[in-house]
Amino acid sequence: QVQLVESGGGLVQPGGSLRLSCAASGSIFSINVMGWYRQAPGKQRELVADITSVGMTNYADSVKGRFTIFRDNTKLTVSLQMNSLKPEDTAVYYCNADVRSRGTMRSRDYWGQGTQVTVSS
Repeated sequence: QVQLVESGGGLVQPGGSLRLSCAASGSIFSINVMGWYRQAPGKQRELVADITSVGMTNYADSVKGRFTIFRDNTKLTVSLQMNSLKPEDTAVYYCNADVRSRGTMRSRDYWGQGTQVTVSS
């Protein structure tokens, strides 16, 4: 089994910053893409940013220039630095990883439990 555990959400004022972190553990052979998604009330889950194992990144247009994703392949972690936060960034943020498991050597997506980010004055 593979687990993704997120941390770092909370309440922040507009213009503020937060850093989300996600740690993967379990029966992991390798991790390809790691990323962050978010889901606001009444909306579909959307990609915020993702990063490949060699560091290629991809961002939603709405967060370009404000958010930065980075990962540590040794520690199996992915983080999202969020700056200049806006009320419309309010959502539950989910960590995602494309993991190849030991033993089966099969790849599948795993999700964290989600962490709430609220941007409000």
